[in-house]
Amino acid sequence: MKRSQDVRPTSNRRSRWALVGFVAAVFVAAAIGGLGVQGTTEEYASLRQPSWAPPSWLFGPAWSLLYALIAVAGWLVWRRVGFSPPLWAWTAQLVLNAIWTPLFFGAGQYGLAFAEIVAMWLAIGLTVVLFARVSRVAAALLLPYWAWVTFAAALNLSIWRLNS
Repeated sequence: MKRSQDVRPTSNRRSRWALVGFVAAVFVAAAIGGLGVQGTTEEYASLRQPSWAPPSWLFGPAWSLLYALIAVAGWLVWRRVGFSPPLWAWTAQLVLNAIWTPLFFGAGQYGLAFAEIVAMWLAIGLTVVLFARVSRVAAALLLPYWAWVTFAAALNLSIWRLNS
């Protein structure tokens, strides 16, 4: 009995550190995106946008919540199956997430950014499917993210078309 009690705190400690790792990975992706938007507020405001484009202030709070959900979803899957194919998909979508913002805002490459966000959308979809096989909760946590990226892709396409 004493031995199993000794193992559990280590397991819990490892799990907590893993959660910190997932949060850190998502933070790095967000930070890369944040660097991509520095000094672009006026440029974005000057673009022709569809009437349904949200106000700029909405993006920060929306992404903060979505990044938290992404981290927890990854951690929940890791707890069940370790770093396995579902988490490779999670990593791929996160890398694509980090790349999109500098493409769109930093480089102003709206067409390339649209192609990239389509790849990200597909990677998120694959991640949702793979996560659902491991944890329905983890898959469900990614659905708001997938929905937001769907909206963002439509917005990206519209801005590209209106400004080319």
